[in-house]
Amino acid sequence: MASAKPASGEDSLIARYFRPLATDPGAFRLDDDAAALKPDGDDIVVTVDAIVEGVHFLPDDPPDTVARKALRVNLSDLAAKGARPAGFVLALALRATDEAWLKPFAAALGEDAGQFGCPLLGGDTVSTPGPLMISVTAFGRVPPGRMVHRSGAKAGERVMVTGTIGDAALGLAILKGGKIHAATDHAAREALVGRYRVPQPRLAMAEIVREYASASMDVSDGLAGDLAKLCGVSGISAVIDLEQVPLSGAAADLVSRGIVGMETLLAGGDDYEILCTVPEARVDAFAQAARRAGVSVGSIGTAVAGSAAPTFVDKAGKELALERLSYSHF
Repeated sequence: MASAKPASGEDSLIARYFRPLATDPGAFRLDDDAAALKPDGDDIVVTVDAIVEGVHFLPDDPPDTVARKALRVNLSDLAAKGARPAGFVLALALRATDEAWLKPFAAALGEDAGQFGCPLLGGDTVSTPGPLMISVTAFGRVPPGRMVHRSGAKAGERVMVTGTIGDAALGLAILKGGKIHAATDHAAREALVGRYRVPQPRLAMAEIVREYASASMDVSDGLAGDLAKLCGVSGISAVIDLEQVPLSGAAADLVSRGIVGMETLLAGGDDYEILCTVPEARVDAFAQAARRAGVSVGSIGTAVAGSAAPTFVDKAGKELALERLSYSHF
């Protein structure tokens, strides 16, 4: 996003919609070829996520929700690593310069950048004949050596998760119509669609995760699959109590009526909650700190020795056989 004076169509687009978002001095008003993050003794955490029209959002999703999702899925990664936001760069592939789309997109992106303390530092805009694509690379800061990895979970630790699981998958299903749309009332539909379109990054948990968690990641592709990834890297397994997986009222109602099964919620993806392991002796302190931060957390199972995939068991001890663990692009 470099320009001297707005001359080309790209320069004009940047100057009009995105320069007002570049409030950090290191962005140089988007007038240079790169940005600068000032060192302050912390480690820099870097994460990148792209969202693609027709895959991560629907063609008729409001542009303000697309902007918020693009940034927030990256902020969710930073939170799970115990990092506070420092800034982001944006790559935007557009079919056309459409003010009716760009204006609310840029406005919402600026609002979120301000709310979460993550200013725009730079990026690139290109044209594409294909689907719209937004890629955000976010930078965060953690004290030296304190980033929380996926590895580090140990047998005997409790498996913890923030918020509720499965709402976003249900929201997408509602937008596509069908039995879930027909089985929910207006309030439930609004709540579930909102969870799909606008994730809630758990940045209030960053310091708490850093203080208490042995291993952590965000739930993006599905709780079952993401837990399997964490366990695999840590060299352990886990046993999860299905009754303890936190569900929203709307999701619990759909499960109780047999409209959806737990597999839909566990493997659906787009939750953007924090999944972590915490030593048993520190679980109460972790939960209390989360409550003070205004974030609900649930203890859903136990890390165990072994290399088998995590198991999900009901109250009778029967294992739920999952045909798939998570969403996969390929």
